[in-house]
Amino acid sequence: MSENIGKLVLRLMVGGMMLFHGIDKALHGITSIKGLLHSQGVPEVLAYGVYVGEILAPIFLIIGWKSRVWAGVIVFNMAVAIYLTKLGSLLSLGSQGTWAVELPMFYLFSALAIVLLGSGKYAIERD
Repeated sequence: MSENIGKLVLRLMVGGMMLFHGIDKALHGITSIKGLLHSQGVPEVLAYGVYVGEILAPIFLIIGWKSRVWAGVIVFNMAVAIYLTKLGSLLSLGSQGTWAVELPMFYLFSALAIVLLGSGKYAIERD
């Protein structure tokens, strides 16, 4: 039982916290992401994928529908975010002495854990 509750807590934490990032982008737009993509020579239209990775995926992760798939979407989303914004900081410390890429890596590896563990018993669809 505690294993399934642990999986639920992990899904709620990753999905819930990531959803705040998506809501912020829904309220304030994705102009900065379009600019990052443009500077890398990537079509700006792909910036809209952030809504999939930061709104749809977290919602489905929270309810436990196809958790491994949606956690994989978050892993991809975070890998792209790290590439676009933090690649030069992989070996750096932040202003508080923490790893400069600590937060995005936390999301990436927590979502990867869900990919590997599945949704658990307390989900709409167990996997």
